[in-house]
Amino acid sequence: MAINIQDSNCLPLQEKIVHSNKMARAIELIILSFLVAMLVYRVIFFKDQNNSFPWLLALVCELWFTFTWILSMCIKWNQCSFQTYPDRLLKRVNEIDFPAVDIFVTTADPILEPSIITMNTVLSLLAVDYPLDKLALYLSDDSCSPLTFYSIVETTKFAKLWVLFCKTYNIQVRAPFRYFTSTSTPLENDSLEFKHEWKKMKNEYGNLYKKIELAAQRPFTCDCNSDFAVFRDVDRSNHPAIIKVISENTDLPIVIYISREKNPKHHHHYKAGAMNALTRVSGVMTNAPLMLNVDCDMYANNPQVFLHAMCIVFGYKNDQDCGFIQFPQAFYDGLKDDPFGNQLANYYYIINGLAALQGIFYMGSNCFHRRKVIYGLSPNDKTKSGNIRNEDLHKVFGKSFELRESAAQILSGSNTNTENRTNPSSLVEAAIDVAGCSYEYDTHWGKKVGWLYGSSAEDILTGLGIHGRGWKSIITSPDPLAFLGCAPSTYLSSLTQQKRWAIGLLEVLFTDKNPFLLTIKGNLWFRQAIAYCWICLWGVRSIPEICYASLPAYCIITSSCFLPKVNEQAFIIPMGIFVIYNVYILWESKRLGVSLRMWWNLQRMGRVTALTTWLFAILNMMLKLMGLSKSIFEVTQKEYKSNDGDEVDDNDDKNVGRFTYDKSLVIMPGVVILLVNMTALVNGVLRLLKVEYNKIWMEVLTLGLGEVFCSMWLLLCFWEFLKGLFRNGKYGIPSSTIWKSGILALFFVHLCRRSSQPF
Repeated sequence: MAINIQDSNCLPLQEKIVHSNKMARAIELIILSFLVAMLVYRVIFFKDQNNSFPWLLALVCELWFTFTWILSMCIKWNQCSFQTYPDRLLKRVNEIDFPAVDIFVTTADPILEPSIITMNTVLSLLAVDYPLDKLALYLSDDSCSPLTFYSIVETTKFAKLWVLFCKTYNIQVRAPFRYFTSTSTPLENDSLEFKHEWKKMKNEYGNLYKKIELAAQRPFTCDCNSDFAVFRDVDRSNHPAIIKVISENTDLPIVIYISREKNPKHHHHYKAGAMNALTRVSGVMTNAPLMLNVDCDMYANNPQVFLHAMCIVFGYKNDQDCGFIQFPQAFYDGLKDDPFGNQLANYYYIINGLAALQGIFYMGSNCFHRRKVIYGLSPNDKTKSGNIRNEDLHKVFGKSFELRESAAQILSGSNTNTENRTNPSSLVEAAIDVAGCSYEYDTHWGKKVGWLYGSSAEDILTGLGIHGRGWKSIITSPDPLAFLGCAPSTYLSSLTQQKRWAIGLLEVLFTDKNPFLLTIKGNLWFRQAIAYCWICLWGVRSIPEICYASLPAYCIITSSCFLPKVNEQAFIIPMGIFVIYNVYILWESKRLGVSLRMWWNLQRMGRVTALTTWLFAILNMMLKLMGLSKSIFEVTQKEYKSNDGDEVDDNDDKNVGRFTYDKSLVIMPGVVILLVNMTALVNGVLRLLKVEYNKIWMEVLTLGLGEVFCSMWLLLCFWEFLKGLFRNGKYGIPSSTIWKSGILALFFVHLCRRSSQPF
């Protein structure tokens, strides 16, 4: 694929830019030295403690914190990014030489993921700057919804107008719901023709929006004599495969609707199963050497995104250097200052650090894959079509003759521009066969080929498998951003997303794709394995976090300590860690243009998430290992603003960003920690009131200023929970949760007092 040969007479299509990281390294080493000093202090003064329990527990927690700090340092030690130059590509490579691309858009629920959002993503992808005959778009509908099928049919009709409009007038924002906002109007110096077309197109999109919204609000009638007959009395969890070619041989890319077969007797492997069905169906019908997958809410924000990807494809002599090309996940209309900490702004330096290693993680969306890599090929594998035995292909790819033939073409690197791309409807029956729920049995699908099974974080697991075979990956972030999506706009949606991520990441460690196993037995770089270990251990972090968060209250209640006294020289160690770390993170944030308020939100949500969703993730993983629970893939709610600027839900500007709660047990650990520390502080104040004025300072030293400060810091981190205790409705924590948390908090206080009594 990488046919471009760079020489001294031509500028590169892509460029690796190395960033200086000396200041950050120095600060991180200082923090590490303080962490090590704290551990040494713990060991030296362990015997001097009257109550050794909090001291020992703090030592174990701080060992973990030091370990994770070392992991993050290893990831961030080198920093680089990649720049692409599509203007040079267009001058050097003819469009006829561009590789074909199969585009996968996945959706699983038309209620949680409104169809109009999905259709805007589809429209933005159909209108990108790339030869139309090189594109085929597949929409995977895992809910088998007639509404989704109706929406894609109507959207394809509108796309014929929209794509022409975008390319005629070089429109830069090609998702209509972002282009036609409530305040958008043509400029005064625009031509009359453009103004007329603009108004016409806005009306056409308004009609499309109304059609989809109206269809969503009433029961769908599936006439026996129409294309919707296959949806008649359909059960979303038990139905045959449905494949419909919506567009072919037109002035649009190929558009195909897919709903893979579902049967309660067969495991469907969530998104990974849907992606594998898409890979097989597209292999039979169009068989492009490159595949782009996007989530239903991730629209193409940069019309040249495909050209940026081709700069990477053509810019490397060795395919090994770009097994997949990842574009960052960014979000539109994000809540101001990111109150729920879910817009990923704090992972910029981690991403640049990964770019300097074996490459970025696969993020599950916005990614161009080489089909041969997804088919399990390693960088040094060289095969010829004639050398691939049919028996081997049958064992790996299954019984379908058409799929085996197309796979042989991909693996051998032969020309895949076949007649299938002009007539995919002739292969619908063969495609339905490979979309069956039992097709994968006795094959390598989900094990060595395709998206890998074994974790609900199929993206991390699949990317890990690719890196483990020796491939590298590239991340590039053009301007404007390549893709924009919808970040969770409520706390409950954010909880769902964070819990699913943490559970899936933990599951990765218990598969045969464990990072360190792939380092020993495969071709995964050691520092890349460290990076995978760091992200997969997110859930484990909750245990030392909750233990450490309990220590201040325990020590105040029992008149013990886990930090040096304020009059001891060693007090400078924890104080130094706290001050330097927070100033360092603030400095990093300011370099990215992050506001002070957003920095604080990221800091406090780091504590809240670790003590709530991540804790439940590890509990869920323990139950799963004991055979008492199974993983459930929870779809995150997508919010949508209509083209006239109104919210779909009833939130107003005053309530946007406020925490909402339900009766889920996930928030209970956070409420318990809040109540325990409140109780401890009240206990400390009551003790001070009983002491004579001239002895208050001695009593303050007995309480421990460090412990008191930590309790107050936790109260600040859980301030939204504190306000939730006194609010009503959805903005208040349910009384049942408060009562349960209160009982657990009282039980903790009782245990603390029992432990402080002499035997």
